[in-house]
Amino acid sequence: MTGARLTFGVLGPVTVRDEDGTPVGLKGPRHRSVLARLVVARGRVVPVSRLVEDLWTDDRPADPVGAVRTFVAALRRALEPGRPPRGPARLLVTEGPGYALRAEPDSVDARRFERVVAATAALPPQDVAERLEEALGWWRGPAYADFADQPWARPDSRRLAELRLTAVERRAEALLALGSADQVAADLDAHTATHPWRENAWRLLALALYRAGRQADALAVLRRARALLAEQLGIDPGPALRALEADVLRQAGHLAHPTGSGRAAERVWEQATLAYQHTVAPGARARLESTVQLLRGLAVTGGSGLPAAREHRVAAIAAAEELGDAELTARVIGAYDVPAVWTRVDDPEQTARVVAAAERTLTALPAEGHAAARARLLATIALESRGTWLPRGPRAARHAEELARRLGDPAVLAFALNAAYMQCFQHTGLAPRRDEIGAELVALSAEHGLATFEVLGHLIRLQARCALGDFPAADRHAAAADRLAARHERPLVGVFTTWYRALRRDVADRAPIGEAEAAYREAASLLPDSGMPGLAHGLLPLARLGLRLRHAVPLAFAEDTDWGPYAPWVRPVLLIEAGRRAEAAAALHEAPDPPPGLLQEALWCLLARAATALGDRPVMQRAEQALTPAAGELAGAASGLLSLGPVAACLDELAAALRGAGGRAARTG
Repeated sequence: MTGARLTFGVLGPVTVRDEDGTPVGLKGPRHRSVLARLVVARGRVVPVSRLVEDLWTDDRPADPVGAVRTFVAALRRALEPGRPPRGPARLLVTEGPGYALRAEPDSVDARRFERVVAATAALPPQDVAERLEEALGWWRGPAYADFADQPWARPDSRRLAELRLTAVERRAEALLALGSADQVAADLDAHTATHPWRENAWRLLALALYRAGRQADALAVLRRARALLAEQLGIDPGPALRALEADVLRQAGHLAHPTGSGRAAERVWEQATLAYQHTVAPGARARLESTVQLLRGLAVTGGSGLPAAREHRVAAIAAAEELGDAELTARVIGAYDVPAVWTRVDDPEQTARVVAAAERTLTALPAEGHAAARARLLATIALESRGTWLPRGPRAARHAEELARRLGDPAVLAFALNAAYMQCFQHTGLAPRRDEIGAELVALSAEHGLATFEVLGHLIRLQARCALGDFPAADRHAAAADRLAARHERPLVGVFTTWYRALRRDVADRAPIGEAEAAYREAASLLPDSGMPGLAHGLLPLARLGLRLRHAVPLAFAEDTDWGPYAPWVRPVLLIEAGRRAEAAAALHEAPDPPPGLLQEALWCLLARAATALGDRPVMQRAEQALTPAAGELAGAASGLLSLGPVAACLDELAAALRGAGGRAARTG
């Protein structure tokens, strides 16, 4: 037996089994605790000092490091019994100051479960139901059941529990599409009783009851959900539940027969793709253009669809360039007009390759004609250059918009307006201009049936109105975006609107800090399946930081908190909180000016806070100059996701500190 043949189970009590399924003896709970802690680390090294802290909160042995080494030695004997004495371990390895478990991802049931759930986002209902049925069967109890209450296991345990609930509901949705309404109703009755705050579960249960011919029961379920949400949380049902209740009351035709139409659509898809395969020659250039059209749809499906679309898009561009046809390459690049709403790219390397190919293609296009292709290439360059100070991005956006307006093509203009929005962050305080862009996008898209860009327009306006503190208007745009997303199957929209409602609960409704944090955590549970690492990385800690700063409570973040791209601006504030002022001053000196983007004002406010606390006059002056155009905005709320409070309050503190620093300088002189 070797480590490569072992399977690790953490979806329940922690276990290890060999290739025959026989349990591997792990001795006592401390041994299982060490193993579980290494599984949580996902192959990263866990220092011995961290293991000691995690294993013993009290009653620590006289030699805890020696005890950890004893546990590790015993685990190695159990996991690799055939390893020669003093031979190097291949599975539980020593590296640097600690240990790491080098298990293949698929050998851990939790990692397999994550992969299956992510993969089902783009599968047909039958495959979704079958794969999730199998994956849900891997659960033997709460994740890390022996240690779920331990601080080191709690985040992963909760995340996996949330993913399990998502899988249950996704399977239910697939079964509904397959016509198994009675089975779904039976399954979800218990599910909603156990998890009464999951609005999507109530929606699916009511829909299943309606399709099973139980309209009165469906209405009763929706009203029970409304009462629970109002009594226990003080909130109204979301737009999806409200829309379903209205549809059930009027017996909307689309509720009764999506199963038949869904099956018909599946048959049409299969027949059309088969005909395409047989008719269009394998080497035909039309296949590349058809592929990009498919990728546009894939990119907005959520889950693994977006990263898969990005990867295949780059491959399609490379294939087009290999053919040496600049016009074809321009069409392949420009056809991927997937709306973008976040100002940080998800994969910088892929982005750089797309920009370089677009620039090459622009140069290679014939001098005459091709205005639409040029506009799309320029819009692509501007979109993919977002979040940087490169002058090429704004220039490309302006040129794309000029060409698009002359052409009078609404689809090209919508794409160019998206590029203009992405380059509308060259200084702070531009929320009113972005609101104008969003309004034009909504009107243009509604008139010409550009549903995805209409959603984008509403999300842009939601962000802009948040920045300006106009939450009633932001509510209207969130609701409009949700309605369009439901009608046109755009699940990623819910990531932004759910986060917005957490922000609203926090800032506009002034929820207690505990409730606000819970709302942000619930919103963050949508991020792992979003396929948007540029959005997800570091967002929840930053939202919690803004919340705690506004409430003037201790920051209380773990040292290993992953702040993602926001670390340079957060670090000085945290070091000041910890009383490490010399390190904070060095970190403040190293922090660059925030990049252009939706969180620009928030990051400047963090720099301003640290500089004020440290009396760093040059940084205070830079921050004051940068923030003054945004004096009427809420810092960070331009994202529609979080807030550090009014920019005006930050400017007042800066002004007072600068006056004080000036007075001290004069007295010293």
